[in-house]
Amino acid sequence: MTDLIRTTALTKRFGSTVAVNDVGVTVREGDRYGFLGPNGSGKTTLVRMLLGLVYPTSGEIELLGQPVPRRVRDVLPSIGALVESPAAIPHLSGRTNLSIVDAAGPRTGGRRDRRDRIEEALRLVGLGGIDGRPVRAYSLGMRQRLGLAAALVRRPRLLILDEPTNGLDPRGILEIRQLLLTLNRAGTTVFLSSHLLSEVDELCDRVGIVDQGRLVLQDDLAALRAPTGRVVVDTQDPADAVALLDGRVEFRDGATLVVRADDPAELNAKLVGAGVRVREIGVQRRTLEQVVLDVTGHGSDRMDGGVA
Repeated sequence: MTDLIRTTALTKRFGSTVAVNDVGVTVREGDRYGFLGPNGSGKTTLVRMLLGLVYPTSGEIELLGQPVPRRVRDVLPSIGALVESPAAIPHLSGRTNLSIVDAAGPRTGGRRDRRDRIEEALRLVGLGGIDGRPVRAYSLGMRQRLGLAAALVRRPRLLILDEPTNGLDPRGILEIRQLLLTLNRAGTTVFLSSHLLSEVDELCDRVGIVDQGRLVLQDDLAALRAPTGRVVVDTQDPADAVALLDGRVEFRDGATLVVRADDPAELNAKLVGAGVRVREIGVQRRTLEQVVLDVTGHGSDRMDGGVA
């Protein structure tokens, strides 16, 4: 499988501060890759290095098989990007801004083709009906949608997005998630940097987690959600279940038990056979939140030393 993003020992220092520390990220073609970490963990700095906006102190970057920043101009036409706040010329309309973005890339097709690309990008992000008002009159959510349209106008092979749903309401977040899934199914690789666990959990199939500039975990999301070797049981007879299972219950919260067991069907048969009523039973899996909390030790931005 082809790697569209690969970094090796990537490091960025700002004076005495190490923002990105020896990071090796691998994003394969077809991935929906979620890049997670607390605020200030180095996510945006890494994204900016990928796009040649910030030069690394040391280490290597390859995008679409080409070294960055040395060959970044060769690969940017195949990449759509949204980094931090979307850039736009405020006194111009959204369509005019997209025309400028499109004109900055290689000339492909005629005037009608370029116009069609712009209209398609606006339609995809939910701005197909915008009028000629200037961007300065847009809401934050509309600006974010326009920034995503600018990332899509060249029909990229790779999308690099930093907090793409910032400023959107819940329905807007859902629409963008569905759009990214559709684009991915059509062949676009998605690299999404976010601090929102729910966004990554719903969209991505592979994750990298950074903490204090270091990549502390990188794996397929399915592997991270592997069964824990425990079964969660909801029963009307919790005391009877605890007595029957003879020390295999590791946790009890009212009618809910966490039991050491690999096979929920076998456990259910044992409980029901002994007359214990079972309302619900299922394999316990780690949540993405649990994974992140396990591997990030300094993610809080509290200043009082307390526990959030």
